Amino acid sequence: MPLHVPPAPAPALRSVLTALGSPTAVREAGSPALRSAQEPAIPELPLPVHVLDRITPEGISATRLAGWRFLIRCGDHAVAAAETILTPDGWTFSHFFEGPYVASTERALRQAEALSQPYQPRLLSIPSLYMLTLWLHGALSDDGATGHPAATDLLVPLAPAPPGIAAYLPHQVADLLPLLTHRVTPIRLMGSRA
Repeated sequence: MPLHVPPAPAPALRSVLTALGSPTAVREAGSPALRSAQEPAIPELPLPVHVLDRITPEGISATRLAGWRFLIRCGDHAVAAAETILTPDGWTFSHFFEGPYVASTERALRQAEALSQPYQPRLLSIPSLYMLTLWLHGALSDDGATGHPAATDLLVPLAPAPPGIAAYLPHQVADLLPLLTHRVTPIRLMGSRA
């Protein structure tokens, strides 16, 4: 089934296109692959980046929108990503980057295309675990910038995943969040006071 990629805010896309058209922004990018690209750089697959700051014992927590991420394609694969953030003046380009999450996002998106149910793709960052997941949201008409993971949504850990969590293996939110709750809950030592 095709993924239903939510539309990014137009100013976010414009800011990325402006940065790609700026020799200074590309030259100063922390992305050697983007700087040395011989083919045109095209932003695609805008994904809202949500952050899960806290996981409750019930496994449910609100998320906050941190920005929009665009994969930057040169030729047949993504070589970098562009991050945009919301400022008091609106959406603006933040930075280019490369690294393992660019390729793992691209791989997880290809894998999600093969699922039998359509989803709205998003990214969900869990900073306390140094973990990034592809969040496959089941409500296709929802605004990509809002909401929280539903129990039946899928989370696909991206590589590198934390120890003991398999990258690219889809988990329902109802199954994965309680497991993650135990990882972020501090363990009290015997005799320690809370």
